[in-house]
Amino acid sequence: MTTPPPGYGQNVPPEDQPGWGAPPPPPAPGYGQAPGYGQAPGYGQGYPAAPGYSAPGPAAPQMDIATAVRSVLSQYANFTGRARRSEFWWFYLANFLASIVASIIDQVIGVPLFQVVVALGLLIPGLAVGARRLHDIGKSGWWQLIALVPLVGIIVLIVFWCQDGDQAPNQHGPSPKYQAAGGYGY
Repeated sequence: MTTPPPGYGQNVPPEDQPGWGAPPPPPAPGYGQAPGYGQAPGYGQGYPAAPGYSAPGPAAPQMDIATAVRSVLSQYANFTGRARRSEFWWFYLANFLASIVASIIDQVIGVPLFQVVVALGLLIPGLAVGARRLHDIGKSGWWQLIALVPLVGIIVLIVFWCQDGDQAPNQHGPSPKYQAAGGYGY
């Protein structure tokens, strides 16, 4: 039978065992990042751009409520083109606030006049901006009719309205978000 190496299965004092009680050696500087070790140089940097293509520029800053309302009302019955999320949601917030103010005025005067006027006056621009918002994600404006399906329809429509628009131009025109910021290079 052969004899085992020293320290293996024998009673060897701890100070004689290799590495016992000593702190571990410090890691090498740049551990795992040494040249020639791990990832190849330039790894994860992507491929060079195709000829004639430039990446999208930065997105334009979000609209404020006044700019969104002005934009929607200036395109009162325009059902073509695209609308940004910020334009859509700011307009609907303004529409909601106008309805509350009209309701309060109607309560004061006792006649439901202003609420009806506001609802009828903002119906067409609301439908138009909803159609343009759907165009921004590449869908037809007719998808608004799904809201007629009880409960599920409005949920599906809200999910569509919340989606980010296509960065590239689609069949409804260029992206209003990236076009305002300098757009694509093609």
